[in-house]
Amino acid sequence: MGKLAFILRFILSVFPADKDENRRHIHVVRRGSKSSHRGDTVAKIWIEENGAKKIEVAWSMLTAPEEQMIVEAIDQHWEELNNLIDQVFEGKKIQVKRIK
Repeated sequence: MGKLAFILRFILSVFPADKDENRRHIHVVRRGSKSSHRGDTVAKIWIEENGAKKIEVAWSMLTAPEEQMIVEAIDQHWEELNNLIDQVFEGKKIQVKRIK
């Protein structure tokens, strides 16, 4: 799993297998889970379509305020998150971002 950012009690991540999917997306994992893998994902958020910024919640188990906070953070940090995703997919080690 490629951890991209921490937002309060959540981790924004991508998985190596996501590289070949047709739309770029981020998995939201609740921090403090015993293991951080797909089974602990609480939301999947599309962040682009055909290379253009388009943020949409694919599915979510978050509360409405949590979901809104995360979508706003992704929108605000979209370029940086995309750059981090590129680095993860290239196999580079990244500095995990802390978003307040």
